[in-house]
Amino acid sequence: MEEGAGRSVKCGSWIRRPENVNLVVLGLTMTRPSSSSSVAAIEIFSFDPKITSLSSSPLVRHEFEESDGDPITIAVHPSGDDFICSTSNGGCKLFEVYGLETKLKLLVKQVPPLQDAGPQKCLAFSVDGSKFATGGVDGHLRILEWPSLRIIVEEVRAHESFRDMDFSLDSEFLASTSTEGSARIWKADDGIPLMTLARNSDEKIELCRFSQDGTKPFLFCSVQKGNKAVTAVYDISTWNKIGHKRLLIKPASIMSVSLDGNYLVLGSTDGDICVVEVNKMEISHWSKGLHPGEPIASLEFCPSQRVVLTTSSQSGAMVTKLNVPADWKEWQIYLMLLGLFLASAVVFYIFFQKSDSFWNFPLAREHQARPKLDSFLRDAQSDDVFGPLDM
Repeated sequence: MEEGAGRSVKCGSWIRRPENVNLVVLGLTMTRPSSSSSVAAIEIFSFDPKITSLSSSPLVRHEFEESDGDPITIAVHPSGDDFICSTSNGGCKLFEVYGLETKLKLLVKQVPPLQDAGPQKCLAFSVDGSKFATGGVDGHLRILEWPSLRIIVEEVRAHESFRDMDFSLDSEFLASTSTEGSARIWKADDGIPLMTLARNSDEKIELCRFSQDGTKPFLFCSVQKGNKAVTAVYDISTWNKIGHKRLLIKPASIMSVSLDGNYLVLGSTDGDICVVEVNKMEISHWSKGLHPGEPIASLEFCPSQRVVLTTSSQSGAMVTKLNVPADWKEWQIYLMLLGLFLASAVVFYIFFQKSDSFWNFPLAREHQARPKLDSFLRDAQSDDVFGPLDM
C-alpha cells in the first residue's frame, strides 16, 4: 500500500467480492505533492492472502469534493456490491462497486435521507442486508430499508451522541451506545426501544457487538469500570449481564467479532489488539504496539481468512495474520469425507472376505439345512388352529 507523510487513514473495511476475493476500502486524507492543500479520498486495495499484504497502489480512487469534508466511517453491504461512507460535512455517500478486480470501478450516488443529516459517527448494515442504520454525532438514530432507502425508524434524541452500534445476527435487534456511557436495545423493524442496559454508577458502556455463531445469543460490551477496562457479556434472551473479564489494560477503542462467531477482537487506545476465543473468553493472540501510541480507529476480521484489518491516523492501514487455529477449507472437508468413504469401503471389503455370510455358505451346508427347515415349517403350520387368513 502507498505510504507517505501526507496520508492519514481515517477509516477502513473489508469488501467481500465474488469468487472469495477480498478487497480493502480506505477513507483517507492526503496532501497533494504540488501544494500544501489536502484532499479526502476513497481508495480500494487488493489483498493477497498468500503473503498477507495489501497492494502497493489502489485499484481505484475517488476524491471527495472539498465541501464534503473528511471521511468518518465506512459500512459495506454484505453483498459486497455497495458501501456507504459518512463525511464530516457532506452527509453520506453511496458507492456502487462493479467490474472485475483488475478493472474495478466506482459509481457514486447521493443518499437523499442522509444528504443533509450532518456527521454520522456510526453506520451499520443488518446481517441479512435488508436494513441500514446510522447514528449521528447529534444523537439522531435512523434505520432505513435497503435498497429502497425508505426510512423505517427516526429517533431524534436516541442518545446524547452516538458511540457505537451493531445489529444482531437475526437482524431483529439493534444495540447502540452513547458517549455518556449508556447502552440501548432497539427493535430494528419498528424502532421501539426495548430497554436500557443496566450499569453501575461508575460504569460507562462504550462498545457493543453481538455474537455471530447462531448458538450463543450474547451481546459483548466494552465497559469502563472506574479506572479499569472490562469486557461484559449480556444474555440477549433476558438482557442481563452474565459476567465480565478484564482483557485489556488500556480502554478499548474498537471491537469486532469474526463472521463465524469464534473470536472477539479488541483494539486499544494505545495501539494494541487482543483476540479472544469466545468459548473460553481467553486471549488467543496479542499484538502489542501494532499502532504505537495511538488509538485503533478501524478493526475488522477478514471474511474468509484469520486476518484482521486495522487502521489508525498516523500508522495507516495494516493487515495482520492471527496466531489462531485456521478454518477448515471447503476442499479439506470434502477430502476428509472422501477419506472416510474409502476407509469404510476397505473395512467393508475386509469384513466381507472374512465373514461367514450366506453368500459364502458352501452349497452342501445349504442342502443339509433344508430338510430341518421344511420340518420346522410343517410343525408350525400344524399349530395354526385358525387356518389360512384372507387379508
